[in-house]
Amino acid sequence: MLPLPELSPEQLQAIVPFIVIGFFAQLVDGALGMAFGVITNTLLVSVLGLPPARASASVHLVESFTTAASGISHLLHGNIDWRLFRRLAIPGILGGVIGAYLLSNVDGSVARPFVMAYLIAIGFYLLWRAIRMARAQAHRNARFVAPLGLVGGFMDAVGGGGWGPVVTSNLLAQGTEPRRTIGTVNAAEFLLTVTVSLTFIATIGVAAFSIAAVGLIIGGLIAAPLGALLVRKVPARALLFAVAAILIGTSGVSLYRAIF
Repeated sequence: MLPLPELSPEQLQAIVPFIVIGFFAQLVDGALGMAFGVITNTLLVSVLGLPPARASASVHLVESFTTAASGISHLLHGNIDWRLFRRLAIPGILGGVIGAYLLSNVDGSVARPFVMAYLIAIGFYLLWRAIRMARAQAHRNARFVAPLGLVGGFMDAVGGGGWGPVVTSNLLAQGTEPRRTIGTVNAAEFLLTVTVSLTFIATIGVAAFSIAAVGLIIGGLIAAPLGALLVRKVPARALLFAVAAILIGTSGVSLYRAIF
């Protein structure tokens, strides 16, 4: 168990924004299957100025807590496809270990603009699908899962967030059912984040555990049960619209920052 730092009144005041950010980031992530890592990693790198490896380590440490709570919530609401879970988890873990090791030793920012441009294109494709989606449209089983898990795990470790945008968006693009896809991707992410966190701890130590991480954990744990409830109640077409909007927006901001 990692020791929690003692908080002064000034630190308690400083932690509140991170609790709020963690709450809303996890609410979006739990309901849409993406965005926690993207939102929080952008904050840590752009606002606090943390190096990419340390920011990614901090995000994954936080997600070890939030994805556990989110996964349990999705399980209780019947949002998990266990066959899809097994096909995603192992390749995702492998990709995450490789990405975390490389980021700890090599600057992974070179490929980020290309990944963000790709995710924006996927976002517009999902938007087109949502516009054309009939209310009673039949869903299909995903054909490409293991390679997707490998790439998603790698990009998540390298970019401090990417498992949801890469995996969820591509599975939905293949025609899978949104509710169970989002729940399954969230559940599989727990195994990925724990593995990536351990890899970062082995390579750069526990320095990433900070006041920001504590705040993000608190906010994320509060929001985790709510996201699983939302994904069960919101219609598939609305979920697809929301995923597309989040993907285009967050990837667009990240692409702008990467280029300029």
